[in-house]
Amino acid sequence: MTHGPTRGSGRTARSGTAAPRRGRTGDRAAGFLWFVLPLVALVGAWAAAVAVTGVPKRVFPQVTDVAEALWSMAVSGELVRHLSASLYRVLVGAVIAIVTAIPFGIALGASRILSAFFTPLLRFSVALAGIAWIPVATLWLGYGDGAVIFIVWNAMFFALAYNTMLGVRSIPGELLRSARSLGAGPWRLFWEVLLPGALPSVVSGLRIGLGYGWRGLVAAEIIATSAGLGYALFLAQTSFSTDVIIASMVIIGVLWLLMDRLLLAPLERNTVERWGMTGVVADAVVR
Repeated sequence: MTHGPTRGSGRTARSGTAAPRRGRTGDRAAGFLWFVLPLVALVGAWAAAVAVTGVPKRVFPQVTDVAEALWSMAVSGELVRHLSASLYRVLVGAVIAIVTAIPFGIALGASRILSAFFTPLLRFSVALAGIAWIPVATLWLGYGDGAVIFIVWNAMFFALAYNTMLGVRSIPGELLRSARSLGAGPWRLFWEVLLPGALPSVVSGLRIGLGYGWRGLVAAEIIATSAGLGYALFLAQTSFSTDVIIASMVIIGVLWLLMDRLLLAPLERNTVERWGMTGVVADAVVR
């Protein structure tokens, strides 16, 4: 009598666990399908339009021409050279933006005086961030990695700082007062209340800012470097290689889609779901 219900319970528990897993797998497969299907439709429409109109390759290449250009870039090593240069610059610029923008945004959110003073400047700078700074960046830092990294940082900084400030402002005042009444000093308040409370907004700002930074990277590489995906576009334009231009555009777009889909979107979703402001901040206050 004792063993029957136990075995039945085990089967029930296992089947109850397996069903959500299968459900999650099905949802992911459906999501992947809906993600890929529009791209496949676009490629099909592209191939059909070029075939029907007979437009010259120099004006707009066929899908096969672009595929051949991609293969040539990969075989020659040009793809790896440009790709590694671009990824290095965006990574360094993003790290610098995170290190500088998040503390600044938290300080603005925690201080009404600083917020009142800097908020108009932030809004003003958002309109000029990134591409508009390229001429100044080349004058200050010359042509090379420094100017491009500065543009990536500049494009990301203001969006990330502003979102971080909004995240801190969304923390309920009673939680901040509770933390201070329990003896939390400035550093503990920063690490255990302000940063966790603002984290969902920080990650959303990171996703937005990195999109700005990616666009700024490509534009800066067209002007300020001799390697990178943006430079590959510029070089192909000077030699009238439309197939290489489109191939470079495909690389840029697909790479950003992969970064956003596989890294940034899951990070944002998991942060909002698992690091919800109320739960995390309340836990920090109790400790």
